[in-house]
Amino acid sequence: MKTLLFVLLTLILPYAYSDPDVIRVGKKYYMTYSTFACVPGLQILQSSDGVAWEIVDAAIPDTVPGYGHLEACPAGCGVWAPSIRHHDGRFYIYYGDPDIGIYCIRSEKTKRLPCRWEPAVLVKAGKGLIDPCPLWDKDGRCYLVHAFAGSRAGIKSVLAVCELTQDGLSVLKEDRIVFDGHGENPTCEGPKFYTRNGYYYIFCPAGGVKTGWQLCLRSKSVYGPYEWRRVLEQGDSDVNGPHQGAWVEDKFYHFQDVGVAGRIVHMQPLRWQDDWPVIELKDDAVSHPLIPKSQITNYQSLITNPLALSPDWQWSGNRKAQYYFCNADSGYLRLFTYPAREVQTAPNLLLRKIPANTAFVFTARARFVPRPQGKKALPAEEAGLIVHGRQSRTLPVPGDGEWWYTKIEVSESHLCRFYLSRDGVEWEEQGVPFQTVAGEWIGAKIGFYATREKLSEVSHQRSDNDSGWLDVKDVNICNCPRTSYIRPSYIK
Repeated sequence: MKTLLFVLLTLILPYAYSDPDVIRVGKKYYMTYSTFACVPGLQILQSSDGVAWEIVDAAIPDTVPGYGHLEACPAGCGVWAPSIRHHDGRFYIYYGDPDIGIYCIRSEKTKRLPCRWEPAVLVKAGKGLIDPCPLWDKDGRCYLVHAFAGSRAGIKSVLAVCELTQDGLSVLKEDRIVFDGHGENPTCEGPKFYTRNGYYYIFCPAGGVKTGWQLCLRSKSVYGPYEWRRVLEQGDSDVNGPHQGAWVEDKFYHFQDVGVAGRIVHMQPLRWQDDWPVIELKDDAVSHPLIPKSQITNYQSLITNPLALSPDWQWSGNRKAQYYFCNADSGYLRLFTYPAREVQTAPNLLLRKIPANTAFVFTARARFVPRPQGKKALPAEEAGLIVHGRQSRTLPVPGDGEWWYTKIEVSESHLCRFYLSRDGVEWEEQGVPFQTVAGEWIGAKIGFYATREKLSEVSHQRSDNDSGWLDVKDVNICNCPRTSYIRPSYIK
């Protein structure tokens, strides 16, 4: 079977947008991705050309489905590998929660986003059911392909298809395994379902996230048998991957795991030959395309509009109103301290993605006002900046109620140095450098924290009845990619 060498042509998003799926509706492209435990979840990006993107919507604004009884969905759980489709006038997003099952979130009838989204529906319950993708056939019947997470299901490397009701919201006929990747294509997962020229196609990666390849399966029957080809792999390139992509007309989208910064998105031209997809290569292609200097810039990453948070930012847990206040009059964001057993797992961390393959500087003006004067101090109340992954490091702001200049310098290898200043001119380094590490299935993030000790119910009733706060303004990320890759779009 013919193998194509893997050479990256276009890096379109140098930020962690894991497991991307893309469709085109009218003149617009839409992308969604794995948001795991972060909120807003199932963020949706929009593009006019399939290359430059902006965040325009989120199908999960506040609470990860199935975890409303918790303050936070556990790290690495929640929204895995979604697929987005437009059918019968609605957007549909399917995703797998490996501990609960396959969910569908459906929009109101519309051809464009943002829009209103209906509550999530658990379409198929079961441990280890992941990476679902629907297909509405020409006769109106609806099928769903999905994979299995070995850690929960006790099996992996196989793909299954079931039939759903025509509205796509419940199972009509149970699973049938249609492809077994054991042997030549282990850990096949992330399937995307299509039809073309009388064939059913399943695009799926295999071989693992960091070292795998891209498969295409085809059959004249929805249930197979499927023949397969490897259509994209690393070959002699020094770029690992590719993994879990989407076919849209003459484009193929997929991600590359770059470690600390997470899973960044690439796009390559695609054409068809003998009813097989061919991923286009060029002799002058480079494996690590340089980001043009015109796209390296200093810009203000505003976190308020001023009445709402920018979609560039996400909470580490389910959103609660008492986490923050957007001060429209004064133009700053106030984060109230919230009880947490430890900062690492606090549900109210406000975080944003970090860029890949470039150094940057994160700055903000901040003031920390502990529990209001005249009341007993709260145990372990602290607030400031944070670099967050499986291991985290904080930059606490002094609790004197005064405005401080804060800065985190991040090298291209993601070594972080932390600084405080009274005047923004003379800086004092705080602590020792910190080597950033990735999060659970996601890249490292940077942002703010405001926490205090989690007390017992008795103590809560007697003394823990108010909080201090962290005010932040003038938030900047300098020397980062933007514009052609992602343009922040602010929710009004």
